[in-house]
Amino acid sequence: MYQVFVSWSGGKDCCLAAYRASVKGFHVRYLANTVTENGNRSCSHGLAANVIPIQAQAMGISVVQRPTTRETYEVEFTDMLKAFRREGIEGGVFGDIDFNEHREWIERVCRAAGITPHLPLWLENQDSLIREFIDAGFKSIVIATKAEILGEEWLGRTIDHDFVRQLEELSRTKSITPCGEAGEYHSLVVDGPLFQKRLEITESEKVLRGERRFLEIKRVVLKDK
Repeated sequence: MYQVFVSWSGGKDCCLAAYRASVKGFHVRYLANTVTENGNRSCSHGLAANVIPIQAQAMGISVVQRPTTRETYEVEFTDMLKAFRREGIEGGVFGDIDFNEHREWIERVCRAAGITPHLPLWLENQDSLIREFIDAGFKSIVIATKAEILGEEWLGRTIDHDFVRQLEELSRTKSITPCGEAGEYHSLVVDGPLFQKRLEITESEKVLRGERRFLEIKRVVLKDK
């Protein structure tokens, strides 16, 4: 069976990429997540790092969290991929959609590790992708936004068809894309067809850090579906 890892932020795009890979018959061995040097936060979305292992547990997939800094990121990520390759993992799955510079980076680090990169969402219509994600039965919530674009009332919102419609209306006056590919918002997937259990956030706080708003998740538990 063709074994892969998924580059994992905890959000909807990497989750949809993982889902497509699974449907294609790929065996997802690991979720690969980078965290800050002190191990407190996920590098990608500023999420409390301890939320990701709980999410991975809900999915029944092992997670590897690699501490890194901005300066050592590429070296650490490549080393993680090399370790995967030594375990027989041949491919890596990424949820990128249209950021060419990051695709070039992905191809470079995968080449250095002897890994084949797969970008199943690449250059697809964002409106179609987010609707596919919702229609597949995934549930996710907004955990971060650019403060100048989306106010704190968007934090904790469920990403559903009503959410998509409101984003469409907002995009008439603000620069925002359906999937938030430019960092307009980030999400956390809490349930769906890849999940054996669902996540329930029982304690959280809305905070402003610099130019971004965050849903600071303080406690999350697993529940039966």
